[in-house]
Amino acid sequence: MPTIKTAYLGELRTQPVHLQSSTQILTDAPTDNHGRGESFSPTDLIATGLGACILTTMGLVAQRDGIRVEGATVAVEKHMSPTAPRRIAKLVVRLTFPSGIAAEVRQKLERAAHTCPVAISLHPDVVQDISFSYADVAV
Repeated sequence: MPTIKTAYLGELRTQPVHLQSSTQILTDAPTDNHGRGESFSPTDLIATGLGACILTTMGLVAQRDGIRVEGATVAVEKHMSPTAPRRIAKLVVRLTFPSGIAAEVRQKLERAAHTCPVAISLHPDVVQDISFSYADVAV
């Protein structure tokens, strides 16, 4: 049974529907690829999926071990290859955590980030530059 059903709306736009929840989103081709850039592009969804997956996987570890990570954020910067074929070349992932994350659990959380299903599903040629910042650590 499918998880997602997507309709092509024309003009380089699609409407994916998550079948279990009926949640809908729109995609649009980016302006550098003949679209209007008025919504997530399909490659934006890959970048979004990586960030959300990392936070979710870390959240699972945190929940299991009684670690509070609420308020953590992720910013993902997507870099497309400058030459053909058009593809994601690099994803720069910057995670920021609120104060109070004990130093002794940070390594466990960071290890979980690198094992999220999206991260380990991406082609090895896609560079994943992942870094972590903690509010109570001076830089």
